[in-house]
Amino acid sequence: MNVKSTVLLKLVLLICWPWLVYSEGEQDRLLVNMTLVQNASALGAYCLDGSLPAYHLHRGFGAGANNWLLQFEGGGWCNDIKSCLDRSKSRRGSTRYMNKWEVFSGILSNNASFNPDFYNWNRVKLRYCDGASFAGDAEFYNGTSLLYFRGQRIWQAIILDLLPKGLSHAKKALLSGCSAGGLATFLHCDNFTSYLPRNASVKCLSDAGFFLDERDISLNHTMRSFYEDLISLQGVEPNLNQDCTSTLYYPHLCFFPQYALPYIKTPFFILNSAYDVYQFHHILVPPSSDPRRHWDHCKLNVTACNASQLNILQGFRKDMLAALRVFYLYSRRGGMYINSCFTHCQSETQDTWFAVDSPLIHNKTIAQTVGDWYFSRNVSKEIDCAYPCDTTCHNMIG
Repeated sequence: MNVKSTVLLKLVLLICWPWLVYSEGEQDRLLVNMTLVQNASALGAYCLDGSLPAYHLHRGFGAGANNWLLQFEGGGWCNDIKSCLDRSKSRRGSTRYMNKWEVFSGILSNNASFNPDFYNWNRVKLRYCDGASFAGDAEFYNGTSLLYFRGQRIWQAIILDLLPKGLSHAKKALLSGCSAGGLATFLHCDNFTSYLPRNASVKCLSDAGFFLDERDISLNHTMRSFYEDLISLQGVEPNLNQDCTSTLYYPHLCFFPQYALPYIKTPFFILNSAYDVYQFHHILVPPSSDPRRHWDHCKLNVTACNASQLNILQGFRKDMLAALRVFYLYSRRGGMYINSCFTHCQSETQDTWFAVDSPLIHNKTIAQTVGDWYFSRNVSKEIDCAYPCDTTCHNMIG
């Protein structure tokens, strides 16, 4: 297999990672059926292709019957008509192409041994079909093709569907998400709180959603440009944090978590790898920045990175920690778990969330740290030492 093919295979594995877990005990997997939001059309809440939005709900029980955990699904973005049209013909842009049953594992598991703090809560997976982290409000029609950019309305429609199902009486609630869904958590955290009872304990968790406003190795703002196009195309700016957009000279920067975070009032937990593989491949070293493919071997296997490349990766970690410094030092209600694993999304997969050989920082798993933070049991701000010190990692590369 040549290098190009191997890189492609690796990227496919990266995209499909959440669906490749659970080789052990597969017969015990919890499968949860899809619920279409039938009233969504009244709000104009449609997936890219016009199909109805959806979620998967598994009911809580016992002491958790009045507690709710909502998890935004991830899956990248689209920022131009072509990519959004392509996306609308796939499970990333249409509920018509989605699996009707979802595996609930990790933070969504109903097994106390696998998910000790949230196993008996009402747990909801919000399906992602808009391509803008549930934040757009626009549409495109050229006489032939019609695309709905209605992520903000999808978010509202799902919440309004869940409120009469018990969410309106929630005693405890956690809004979470992975990747683009983790970014959605930053965008919708305070709005989520506004729907719930005043006396409810409401908090938010982003997993692999702290996408940095970082120059790539060619010193271009590749991700900033990508987000600018996305925000313009999908009509996102009016739905960004208003305190943030009224303060920054470039309001679109509020799509980046590092700029929105200071304005979020709800208690927040940030779970992220300091060497997030998606950010490594798409923000720090996107293909456009490496036309001669000097980074191909390093992207496949971190042990193949040369000294200069490792130095750049360590610089990325330093920039992430710098962006989180104020939050780390001064947020009294915030939590964090920043490990040094080459991975992406760690809350939905059982082996990284809570298992015998899960990643550890100071001998604490991700699940233990999140639980300690949510229930105020212990100090919950963990930062790992720099690569290659952590031997507990479940690395996706190398």
